[in-house]
Amino acid sequence: MPRIVFIGLLITVATLVGCAGVARDRTQGIALDSQECCRTMEATPRQTAIVRTATQLIGARTIDVNGRRIAYDCAGVTRAIYLKHGIDLYQGGPSARHANGVRIIHAHIRQQGTFHQGPMVHPGDLVFFDNTWDFNRDGKMNDPLTHVGIVERQDQDGTVVFISRVAGAVERYHMNLALPHVHKTADGRILNDYLRRKDAIDPANTDYLTGELFSQFATRIEP
Repeated sequence: MPRIVFIGLLITVATLVGCAGVARDRTQGIALDSQECCRTMEATPRQTAIVRTATQLIGARTIDVNGRRIAYDCAGVTRAIYLKHGIDLYQGGPSARHANGVRIIHAHIRQQGTFHQGPMVHPGDLVFFDNTWDFNRDGKMNDPLTHVGIVERQDQDGTVVFISRVAGAVERYHMNLALPHVHKTADGRILNDYLRRKDAIDPANTDYLTGELFSQFATRIEP
């Protein structure tokens, strides 16, 4: 099994940066069935192990797998976590020299897994986002598949907690698809974290919260 080394450093997250289907209309939240939602779905032993590795990475600034430095972006972090368990999410993806790592992982899942919209998710599922930054630099909200993370759990109110590299380090983030436009509740509980950095030149229709930028979940099928 590959050896992975995490070098941790506590920092203050001051800025958000992007990671590199078409963005969907998220003006309405996803309805949650009160009889089914929300509970963390049963995970396989491998999914549980993947989540454990992801939580161990929280706060890390560099990633090393078998002596090879992995790109420190959202796709590289996600890939490194799965590599620990013998799965290369870049396998079978586009071979273009400048291919977006998120899209490489997405292409791998098309061959080795399934996509879904929730509302219930498995620990270890991947979660994809659109428009977390202006990938094609045209000033428009037309940048699909720009960020990816790994689901840790789902809380009773439906809030999905996922692990990803967004700013200066790997951290936990929250997303509630029933209330995608709400950052915090009245009592200060976070429902949706900010995933896109605000910029003065952003178009009027720019979304910033996780629930607004959500694209889809994915479950990798184990052999």
